[in-house]
Amino acid sequence: MKVSMTRTVPIAPPFDLELRMVLDVVSQSIPSTLSIEDLPALRGPGFTPSLDELLARGDLTHQELWIPSSSGTSELLLSVFRRKNSRVGGPGFFFTHVGGMIFGDRFVGVSTIIDYVELLDATVVTVEYRLAPENPAPAAVDDSYAALVRTSAHAEELGFDPTQLIAVGASAGGGLAAGITLRARDQEGPQLAGQMLLYPMLDVRNESGSSHQIDGIGVWDRNSNDMGWNASLGARRATDDVTPYESPSLAQDLSGLPPTYLEVGSAEVFRDETVAYASGIWAAAGVAELHVWPGGYHLFELLAPDAVLSRASRATRQAWVLRNFTG
Repeated sequence: MKVSMTRTVPIAPPFDLELRMVLDVVSQSIPSTLSIEDLPALRGPGFTPSLDELLARGDLTHQELWIPSSSGTSELLLSVFRRKNSRVGGPGFFFTHVGGMIFGDRFVGVSTIIDYVELLDATVVTVEYRLAPENPAPAAVDDSYAALVRTSAHAEELGFDPTQLIAVGASAGGGLAAGITLRARDQEGPQLAGQMLLYPMLDVRNESGSSHQIDGIGVWDRNSNDMGWNASLGARRATDDVTPYESPSLAQDLSGLPPTYLEVGSAEVFRDETVAYASGIWAAAGVAELHVWPGGYHLFELLAPDAVLSRASRATRQAWVLRNFTG
C-alpha cells in the first residue's frame, strides 16, 4: 500500500484585517518565499523613504562619516541625523537596518527612529554594514560593533549624552542590535542605556513554532529566513561555530543587559524567538518590555504605516522611549 507523505503546515494565526488588505497588494511584488535569485530585485529601490524624503520632513541635518572597519582594511559609512538647532546632551540612537543580512541600506527602516530627533533632540546614527553572501558573517556584526564603539567614543562630537546611547535595530538589524549589545557587555565595550529589538532575526535554527506556521504566507516566511541565514553563514550554519553575537538566541546568559524593548507580530516567523528572548532576559533578572501585535506580519508597520495597528505599535514604542530617556 502506498503511503502519502504530504507535509502538513501548522495553521497560523490570522492576519489583522486591515493589514491583510495591504498584504494582498504587497504580495504582488514581494512573495512570501524569497530566493537568492531575488537579490537583484531586493537590492533595488527600497520600500521606505530615501534620504531626500527623510530630509524633506523638516528640521533635520544629515552628515556622512567614514570610519575604519574593525579589520582596518576598509572603511564604513555612517549617517548622522540631528536637529538643525540641536543642543548637546540628548539621547543617541545607534541603528542597524532591515534586510535579512542580504539587502537594504542604512536608511531602510530608520524613518520611525528619526522621529526621536525631533521629539527628544536626539542624535541618530545608522551604519552601512556589509551584506551577505558577498561578505559572510561575522562581517555585518563586526561592522556594526565597530560603528557602535566609534559612535560611543565620539558622543560629545556627535552631540549626544554618552550615558544615553541606545542600540536599535529592525529585522536582521534587530538581531545585529542584540548581538552587539551582548558583545559590548562581554568585551567591556560601550555602556548602553537600552536596546530596542524590533521584530528581530535572532535564531539561526529557524525551528520555532511560529517559524513552522509562517510557511508560504505573509512576509519573509521560514524559507526566506533559511535563505538569509544560509547566505550569511554558509556551511558554518550547521556547525557549533556560530556565536551568540551572530545568533543571539544561542546566548546562554542574558544577564547584565540594558533595559530592553521588544516587539513582534503574532503572525510572523520571528514571534516565538522574540518571546523567548524576552523570557530569557526576565529569567536572568533583567528588564524587558515585550509587545506581540495581534495579526501583525513581518514589517507590517513599515509596509502599512497608516494602519491602526502600525500607529499603535509606534505610539507604544515611543511611550517606552519617553519613559526611559529624556532630551
